[in-house]
Amino acid sequence: MGMAQLKRDFGTTEEFLAWEETQELRHEFVDGHIYAMVGARRIHVEVTMNVGTLLKSALRGTPCRPYMLDLKLRLAEDIYYPDILVTCHPEDLSADRFVQRPKVIIEVLSESTASYDRGRKFAAYRRIAELEEYVLIDPELRTIETYRRVGNDWLLATSEAPLGLVLKSLDFIAAPEAVFENL
Repeated sequence: MGMAQLKRDFGTTEEFLAWEETQELRHEFVDGHIYAMVGARRIHVEVTMNVGTLLKSALRGTPCRPYMLDLKLRLAEDIYYPDILVTCHPEDLSADRFVQRPKVIIEVLSESTASYDRGRKFAAYRRIAELEEYVLIDPELRTIETYRRVGNDWLLATSEAPLGLVLKSLDFIAAPEAVFENL
């Protein structure tokens, strides 16, 4: 999903949130800058739907919930829209507009956002104390990269790649064929 920076100033995150509620498009608010979230390609939507559906089914009956696309993630004064996030935190589960304590974040890469998702966005996400796994799915290359928090470090779980999407924090595995179904 591409992003275009908009020229507009807000004094506070709350002002941005109030403004964004009136907009047709979604916007991220990072370091005081607004970025419009532009439409995704079909393969991005397919992968997001596949993974979201698999997670919804697997997490049924647990205290964890997956959310896709439109639920905001608030990190201090910044607002993000992860493709998929899973939260198990009671305060997040009762929140209406955004969550703050996800256990898992999944980004489906596109050509226009891949470097941002791998770099600056991942650096921001690493500040979330409750975040245990960060996943990057590339629908073009059919690859899945899972980064897992181990103490103060984030390790890439390369040995799990042939298994597909492995989320140890949720006791969840989805085969590559299920993640990339209909592509």
